[in-house]
Amino acid sequence: MPQGRFSGSLCSPKIDVVIDMGNPFLNRTVDGFLKIGAVGACKVAAEETFECLNKGDISKRKVEHTLKKMCQEGAYWGTVAGVYVGMVYGVERVRGRSDWKNAMIGGALSGALISGASNNNKDKIIKDAITAGAVATAVEFINYLT
Repeated sequence: MPQGRFSGSLCSPKIDVVIDMGNPFLNRTVDGFLKIGAVGACKVAAEETFECLNKGDISKRKVEHTLKKMCQEGAYWGTVAGVYVGMVYGVERVRGRSDWKNAMIGGALSGALISGASNNNKDKIIKDAITAGAVATAVEFINYLT
């Protein structure tokens, strides 16, 4: 049975976490889930903190609600990222190349999969696939520029 390892380092402004589960596909998928899931949770924490400070209302119930919402959003964002990263890795392995087309195909496939899992109709699934493919391609091009 394969063993997994977890290690991390912090070099401002970059955080690097290494996931070793014995399989490159799992490594990348879990890495994407953790990193983007943390972003989703931080987004909720910032929004809820602003709301509490703006209203001046801080209660135990509000804190519990915020923690629950952080977990939900973190899990959702992390799942979406994990699906996308896994799709891109799979497309890269199938095509045998590492280029922007992998991001486009992986984005479209994961957009369609996530939209379909949300019980959307056929037209919405197609729109979400096109949108996700376009966004993923744009991000890939921006990464090439920087």
